[in-house]
Amino acid sequence: MVHAGTVLISAIKLATKVAGGGKLLFLPTFLAALAYYNYDLYDPENRLVNEKNLRSEYDFIVVGGGSAGAVVANRLSANPEWNVLLLEAGGHESEITDVPAISLYLHGSKYDWKYKTQPDSSACQAMKGNRCCWTRGKVIGGSSVLNTMLYVRGNKRDYDNWESMGNPGWGFEDVLPYFKKSQDQRNPYLAKNTRYHATGGYLTVQDSPWNTPLGIAFLQAGEEMGYEIRDTNSDIQTGYGLYQFTMRRGYRCSSSKAFLQPVRLRRNLHVALWSHVTKVLIDQDSKRAYGVEFERDGRKRVALAKREVVLSAGAINSPQLLMLSGIGPEEHLRSINVPVIHHSPGVGENLMDHVAVGGLVFPIDYPVSLVMNRVVNIPAALRYAVLGEGPLTSSIGLETVAFITTKYGNQSDDWPDIEFMLTSTSTNSDGGTAARKAHCLRDEFYNELLGDLSNKDVFGVFPMLLRPKSRGRILLRSNNPHQYPLLYHNYFSHPDDLRVLREGVKAAVAVGETTAMKRFGARFHSRPVPGCKTLELFTDEYWECVIRQYTMTIYHMSGTCKMGPPTDPLAVVDPKLRVYGIQGLRVIDASIMPQITNGNINAPTIMIGEKGSDMIINYWHGVDTRRRRRRSANITIS
Repeated sequence: MVHAGTVLISAIKLATKVAGGGKLLFLPTFLAALAYYNYDLYDPENRLVNEKNLRSEYDFIVVGGGSAGAVVANRLSANPEWNVLLLEAGGHESEITDVPAISLYLHGSKYDWKYKTQPDSSACQAMKGNRCCWTRGKVIGGSSVLNTMLYVRGNKRDYDNWESMGNPGWGFEDVLPYFKKSQDQRNPYLAKNTRYHATGGYLTVQDSPWNTPLGIAFLQAGEEMGYEIRDTNSDIQTGYGLYQFTMRRGYRCSSSKAFLQPVRLRRNLHVALWSHVTKVLIDQDSKRAYGVEFERDGRKRVALAKREVVLSAGAINSPQLLMLSGIGPEEHLRSINVPVIHHSPGVGENLMDHVAVGGLVFPIDYPVSLVMNRVVNIPAALRYAVLGEGPLTSSIGLETVAFITTKYGNQSDDWPDIEFMLTSTSTNSDGGTAARKAHCLRDEFYNELLGDLSNKDVFGVFPMLLRPKSRGRILLRSNNPHQYPLLYHNYFSHPDDLRVLREGVKAAVAVGETTAMKRFGARFHSRPVPGCKTLELFTDEYWECVIRQYTMTIYHMSGTCKMGPPTDPLAVVDPKLRVYGIQGLRVIDASIMPQITNGNINAPTIMIGEKGSDMIINYWHGVDTRRRRRRSANITIS
């Protein structure tokens, strides 16, 4: 138990740092118990090996160890004849990142890139400096370490639409096997539906281990409003259901936990942490990628790739790296003194995100919600540490999901345009600490709108726009790889987005008027939103003002290295995810989405990792087979 004692001491030190300011003083006790009772999880020898002695050359180099990159590294290294290097700018996960209930405390931490968009008065007006905070994971496992673990595949029409846009092989029937390939479905009733679910994959998917009475009440409210209760990851999406999560026995199942830890002892897989890739190396004459430059331990290094370089750095970092490497809009690259290797006008364009509306809060009369200072305490911490149960397994109160269609959609088909995230919490449930900071709300805005509800029992309805028509863009600030790029969200630049989301807000308010929710004494917190007080309450103009004030990103940045046919001038990669104009370079992450999926995007991003890996494997299997045949033929002739 020498190792266990070391882990226990380090856990206490870590927790004390995070608990600064007295907000989470239960954490030292909690993590000490966690380390003691779950020694097998936190044994230092059970962690990913951060390889120190890197080779000069690998068959494949994967940049970014997030939701897609971890999958790619796993699948490529399954071939013992291939050597694979995975480069990640961040470090290890920790005991804290495993705990579902406190994920918002990770926003703005060392695990976060801490991106902020350029100021824009069209949205995020309640945020500091009119800038939306875009949390992205800078840690092995990427944003799957910071997200709320929601497992949502989207709508089958998403993928059929991708195919119709000139991307053969990306229809729903083509991608479904890759969703199932990853999945280890722990709900036995869903696991029986082998058409849509599977067991035995690396990624654990399960129901929440802990729910409040509000979770089931939301389902009853949905039935009152005429919706079916269903598995929204199967044949029909429209309706209400309980969320499923990428969680394992109450702990977060990040892409690193799922895909990298089980294969950490493969000798042909090297994982290099705290390794910031700054450039893809491309031969000017052949236009072939042959390696990467990266910085580690304060030194610039080079790693060469015999077969391919794969960018899985995410929808911000992948286009940034392409542009830094000379692939992007020619005029923009020249303006910041980046030598142009290939003019690709779509790099950084087509930026999409899901946005929701915050502040739709419903006070209730019973102590049944997830009020953090009531449920996050030493007894709950010990229950979680010893048994993996209790309120700390709740993903910040997310319990129920609903997919609905507003008057702007077609009610007769299964193509919802709004997702409700129904929660047993809201921004005020932690006393105005982590949620307010994660959303970057100005103090005066929070205090005026929600201050008197701090630590009070409420539930929340967060309507999310599913198919935005607005498109943002990413540009380089300079040719310095350490300078963050310029992020232009352009939310609501298309008027239809504001109209659809406005109708979603009205439908969200109606949830609180159902008998199911009135049983808890639910009433809408109708205090006028700061910045909108001059408008008549509940009018269309008022709701549109509210949307522009408390605009919530759901952190679903995507589309910035768009997949498309050669005839699409903004396509960056082809349907095999190969970068146009460059050999030996692919992009495999959410940036390749030509259109964002109808729901939370972590599961689709993992699917892209699975399908992209198969494309690489099949291509090189064919190449190697032909090489062997040629060698065999030469031997026979001689």
